[in-house]
Amino acid sequence: MATRKKTVTDKITMLPDSLDETDLSILRVLQQNARATVREIAQEVHLSATPVHERIKRMEREGIIRQYTILIDPAKVNRSLKVICYVTLKEHNKSIGAKFIKLIHGWNEVLECHNISGNFDFMLKIAVRDMDEYYHFHVHKLSQSELIANVQSMFVMGTLKESTLIL
Repeated sequence: MATRKKTVTDKITMLPDSLDETDLSILRVLQQNARATVREIAQEVHLSATPVHERIKRMEREGIIRQYTILIDPAKVNRSLKVICYVTLKEHNKSIGAKFIKLIHGWNEVLECHNISGNFDFMLKIAVRDMDEYYHFHVHKLSQSELIANVQSMFVMGTLKESTLIL
């Protein structure tokens, strides 16, 4: 997909040709409130509801909008311990990588998994109730996998910024 050059009003460096400033405005509104109605979004971006609805549907089809979600306070659902785990696999090939990815998709404790460069292969963001629950996860899941050579766990002491806003 071709890209266009950055303009003064763009907040990101390069945009697909299919996105214009109105699309970006719609996305900003949805990032702030995924429950906003088409009418509310239309009023915010100064369009009628029909073109806003069509733009949203197009961005969904194109995969720009992947899903709509909510943010939950982890402490209020008893998952307040956050752990960042750096994982190194025993072997590096597509088969082992695919098995690891399938494995972590089955672990509800894992909120995010990123394939990273450097000394480790993956970074996991984990949320559990407390240290006992993390110990159980580490001993009975992470350590039981024959795919994993090394795990380094770091415990989040406090969160200074947490956002899902991209634009």
